[in-house]
Amino acid sequence: MRSIVFDQLGAADSVLRLVEREVPEPAAGEVRIRVVVSGMNPTDWKARTGLYGGEVVESVPNQDGSGVVDAVGEGVDGLAVGDRVWTSLAAYQRPSSGTAQEYTTVPAERVFPLGDASFEVGASVGIPAITAHRALTVAEDGPRRLSPGALDGKIVLVAGGAGAVGHAAIQLARWAGATVITTVSPGKIGLAEAAGAHHIVNYREDDAAEQIRSFAPDGVDLIVEVAAGANNALDLAVLRLRGTIAIYANDGNQPFELDIRANMGLNARYQFVLLYPLPTEILRAAGDDVSAAIAAGVLAIGDEAGLPLHRFPLAETAAAHQAVEAGATGRCSSRSRRAEPVR
Repeated sequence: MRSIVFDQLGAADSVLRLVEREVPEPAAGEVRIRVVVSGMNPTDWKARTGLYGGEVVESVPNQDGSGVVDAVGEGVDGLAVGDRVWTSLAAYQRPSSGTAQEYTTVPAERVFPLGDASFEVGASVGIPAITAHRALTVAEDGPRRLSPGALDGKIVLVAGGAGAVGHAAIQLARWAGATVITTVSPGKIGLAEAAGAHHIVNYREDDAAEQIRSFAPDGVDLIVEVAAGANNALDLAVLRLRGTIAIYANDGNQPFELDIRANMGLNARYQFVLLYPLPTEILRAAGDDVSAAIAAGVLAIGDEAGLPLHRFPLAETAAAHQAVEAGATGRCSSRSRRAEPVR
């Protein structure tokens, strides 16, 4: 089978290479997936360049993907050969299990039903949708699971609604019943509209806080935050008493400084979000809810849904990595040219 691998750190076009490897066999508790689409995230290129440190071993990149269950290991329940599935965190602590290859073996708890949705949808959810789910379920008085009605009466502010996580957060929050406000730059307003946000604010305008307050006079209940340093003053200006700010990134790397008095006055709650160290039961619950949203037709993708897709063949995975690293808006993926099983 064809696999993309790297055994040293560096630029995508220097270290990623296409090789032939043996098709792996699933161990107990694992399934083998014939990968159809492999999805890329910023964490994929950051791992490849060494930003996370750690020992360098031969690795297959990409955490997210979709395909068809091809074999089932001993002790696996609920998954069968022929099932259409999506997976996330495929390569976490499993360097040879990334999705940038024709087959991969993954622990069954990291595999979720895709149903009749497209493989592009399956490869696009993964880390962005599970991150969004986590951010939407950490409020002190909020739900721990998402479903229709779970966020009824809540007002959610999604910072950066044109990004992959922001896009998923808009769709999941609206599905769960929240009123969704998002902040974007002027050139991305159309993407936020297509994603389904109820209200859109240009965060660069001087009266951005006043605009948000016009939609949420008592303040927003929950903020899904992508740029904690840059947006902190705005967040505190619009957060309600006992509101929550869920931080999953600090785009722009502006220093994040806490205003102690302002936060104490609000009894504000900060929750930092990173999927990798979370317990399996939290990740599994999030994935199950994401699958339910997929089945409901909620997590739409493509230009018409506000999440442009950039497709590459498997052999051009390096170009896909370069696009993500350059900040491409939307989701980048690679797809094998071979539609049928290959050994």
